[in-house]
Amino acid sequence: MQLGTRWTSGDEPPKSVPDSIRGAIQDVDTAMPADALGQPRPRWTLTWLEGKPIADLDTGVIVSLDDDGNAVVGHDSDDDFA
Repeated sequence: MQLGTRWTSGDEPPKSVPDSIRGAIQDVDTAMPADALGQPRPRWTLTWLEGKPIADLDTGVIVSLDDDGNAVVGHDSDDDFA
C-alpha cells in the first residue's frame, strides 16, 4: 500500500485524487449532514492498493474502484471491505 494524501471532507480534493473516484467522493461529501455542534469535519485519506486508488473517510466510508473501474462507495464494516 502506498500513502497518497489527506484532505478535509468538503474541501476540493487534491489534484492527485484520480477522476475515477473524485465524483463519488464529492457525492459523499454533499450527502453528509452539517454538524450542528461545530465539530471538525472528518478527513479523507487517499491510498493506493495494487495500483488502485482507495479514499477512506474518518467515518469509515470508503470509495474505491470495482473490477470494471467504476467508483464504489462502501463502509469499512461492509463484507466487501473487511
